[in-house]
Amino acid sequence: MKPILIFILALWTVPFWMGAQNLLPPIHNYKIFEYQADSKNWGLSANSEGELFVANNSGLLHFNGEKWKLYKLPNKTTIRSVAHIDGKIYTGSYEEFGYWTKNKLGVLDYTSLTHLIKNHVFTSEEFWQILPYGDAILFRSFNGIYVLRNDKIAVIDPPFVVTFISIYKNKILVAGGHKRLYELIDEALIPLEEHELLSDKVIIAMADINEGLLIGTKRNGCYIMTEKEIVPFEISINAQLKQYQLNQILSLSGNKLAFGTIKNGIYLYDLGNKTSQRLNRQVGLQNNTVLSMMQYKEQLWVGLDNGIDRIQLNNPLTYYTDYTGAVGTVYDLAVHENVLYMGSNTGIYYFTNDSLQFVEGSQGHVWDLNVTHGELFCGHNTGTYRVNKKSIEKISTISGGYQIVKVPESNTSFIQGTYIGLAKYEKDANGKWVVTPIAGMDKMVKYLCFEDTHTLWAAHPYKGLYRIVLNDTYDEVIEKIEFTTEQIPTNYNVKVYNIRNQIAFDIEGIWYRYDPILKKIELFKEFQNYNHKSLIHHDNAFFWFIDNQGSKEVLYTDLKEINFVLDDIQLQERLAPEAENIIKLNDSIYCFTLNDGFGQLDLFKFRERLEDFELPKPKLVSFEDGQNPYPLVNELFHVPYNVSHDITVNVSSPSLVQPKYHFELYGPMDQAADIENGVIRFQNLPFGNYELNVSTIRIDNERSDPKTIQFEIAPPWYLSKVSMVMYLLAFIGVVFLIRWYNRQKLEKKHLKLKERFHREQEERLAKQEKEKLEKEIKQKQKELARTTMNMADKNKIIIELKDLLMVNKNQFTNHKRYGSIIKKLDNSINDEGDWKHFEVNFKELHEDFFENLLKKYPKLTPKDLKLCAYLKMNLSSKEIAPLMAITNRGVEIHRYRLRKKLKIESSENLSNFLIKFN
Repeated sequence: MKPILIFILALWTVPFWMGAQNLLPPIHNYKIFEYQADSKNWGLSANSEGELFVANNSGLLHFNGEKWKLYKLPNKTTIRSVAHIDGKIYTGSYEEFGYWTKNKLGVLDYTSLTHLIKNHVFTSEEFWQILPYGDAILFRSFNGIYVLRNDKIAVIDPPFVVTFISIYKNKILVAGGHKRLYELIDEALIPLEEHELLSDKVIIAMADINEGLLIGTKRNGCYIMTEKEIVPFEISINAQLKQYQLNQILSLSGNKLAFGTIKNGIYLYDLGNKTSQRLNRQVGLQNNTVLSMMQYKEQLWVGLDNGIDRIQLNNPLTYYTDYTGAVGTVYDLAVHENVLYMGSNTGIYYFTNDSLQFVEGSQGHVWDLNVTHGELFCGHNTGTYRVNKKSIEKISTISGGYQIVKVPESNTSFIQGTYIGLAKYEKDANGKWVVTPIAGMDKMVKYLCFEDTHTLWAAHPYKGLYRIVLNDTYDEVIEKIEFTTEQIPTNYNVKVYNIRNQIAFDIEGIWYRYDPILKKIELFKEFQNYNHKSLIHHDNAFFWFIDNQGSKEVLYTDLKEINFVLDDIQLQERLAPEAENIIKLNDSIYCFTLNDGFGQLDLFKFRERLEDFELPKPKLVSFEDGQNPYPLVNELFHVPYNVSHDITVNVSSPSLVQPKYHFELYGPMDQAADIENGVIRFQNLPFGNYELNVSTIRIDNERSDPKTIQFEIAPPWYLSKVSMVMYLLAFIGVVFLIRWYNRQKLEKKHLKLKERFHREQEERLAKQEKEKLEKEIKQKQKELARTTMNMADKNKIIIELKDLLMVNKNQFTNHKRYGSIIKKLDNSINDEGDWKHFEVNFKELHEDFFENLLKKYPKLTPKDLKLCAYLKMNLSSKEIAPLMAITNRGVEIHRYRLRKKLKIESSENLSNFLIKFN
């Protein structure tokens, strides 16, 4: 009950001026370069989700809420009609009609139906209308009606031109010929009662309304047909419909009608309150020739001769636009005595009977309109004026009237910022305004607010911020403190506000506050969430901000629970930078100043619609990798790793105007963000399983239920399942190979150990053999040496004995006996048996020594060989002499001769040569 009472009060507050100006709903233009097709759009249709299908000269246009796409017929002909029926998009063209369906990739494929027509030849026909009726679908050309039912087509070929067909009270009515309508029953046209009012009139449209069947004619306006009669449709715009050539009629929700004309756009007519609105090229349509219309929820789609427009019906935000350019940029609005006034850079305007009037004498820049003490004040470039509809009266000659504020605890005193400082306004006892410049402040003041009854903050429009204390009579500054860059980041373009009894500043987009105890300016912590947002209006309960860094969205908040964003393209594009202003006209109506008019928001209606509105879940339009799209029927998208570096997910919410989305990605890499164009791109995601949740966002930041999209990025080939199996097999192979290798290695090691054992055994045996041989050799060497020494000792003794005998020769009486003894001694010295024994032992130690020596030195004698043998044993000449039974001198001579035979240099040792000789 409470919202209803609030709404009724709002209606009683300003009943006159709300209807005193032509406030029109937002119109969004889709231009040719946006949808990339021909200019003419003959038909419109939408599915339950809001996807738009357009019959265009170039083909079938499809708009999913985010992107346009053109589909051409196989014969490339113009499409004249379109209708979405039971999941299929039927189209009519030149001698062709059929339907389109989406394939698994979300792309429309065409199926022709003309092959179902039997025993009929087209006569240069185009199909202008498609109408469902029960289990049948009707296709209308000027030459006839084609009824599709159960995969069969029946052709109704009347003898007149068929201009329109309509369903009325479950009957198919056909307009054609003159003077009458026809009813299609089965396959026959049954004429209805003839009416003179329809005589010689071309019926171009019909619509079922509460009053009956509305019949629209080409040049003669509209008529109403009831069960009893046909009468003219008496509405205020009937004359305009005749003048501008009616072309389309559409019954709208809310007991309203839309009339499309050839020459003057659209007329919206409210059957309840008998009021109308005109939408044409002057107020935002791209073209005045309306070829088609279609309503989807609160959106009116319009197909024009040049473009496509979308009109937001029953929108709480409406606009007044001055297309003449005479008004210029609007700076302020005010309602005084139920008249809405508008101040711009060209003067003051007001509205009378839906027409804009100029206040004479107000030429120039208007900064401020303010109802002060029951009178309308205008802060003007040339001074300050008191305004009424017919004239203005200057009450202050001080140039440049900016903001004017009431002095606290006073009902008759006001302070105004001007080009040259501050001015005091006070009403005397006679009701006359007395304006006094305030002494002590000669700087331009644009923004001002009171801190207390005598302390005033003032900001220069460009450079300067001041804290001013006024005297008791408010006509003189007794204290002025200027804040410079030593106390604040900058003193350029500072804006000052009193927010809930705190002095706040917007300095370079950052919010600060004044601490009266510390007497310094510090960060305004409670407002840090609103940095880079300009405060346009506030009443200490609610605050209006404009985002200066983004798309100039308008934010409405109570700083606690209530937060919503007014995101309208027209509003964002038409707000004038540094001149944005929001004016509260009553508890429900707010106005926005624009660069070519103003916008008006019914806040109550806005919040009411917001509460009733249920956000739709986004729709998946396409899923694409770096190369190809994927079938949308998949529950899980499998993306190969080599094309996963760039994944694009396209979503849409065609039922919304300017939808925004929020997505959250969960998987090996998590992401989350808000997006505005329905395109979500992921680059270089690691492989693994992902879940993508996409929601639409309402203007109060509430989110819809998410659309869940699951996809899997395959691992790289070297980490794929096949590779893993290969790796496992390879691992097993490597294990077996290692085992085989180890076994081979072990066997080799065993073999080596065995060989080593045998080798060591052989070496040990060889060593033992060698040691044995060495022992034997040493033994033989000892034996040879002993034998040699024995021979030498024996020969020495014999020689000594012989020498002794020869010395005592004369003592022997028997010379013969003496000679025999000497001979025996000589034979003992040259005993061949001793030599043979020596030779055997020597050859055992030095095998083939004599043979090799003789082979190399064949001239050696046996005596030479003996000497060589003794020298090889490293015997000295002294030791050799007895063995050879010669003197030492004889040995030396023999050695000399041997050296010659062996051709050994005198510097080389003969014994060493023979020792080394083998």
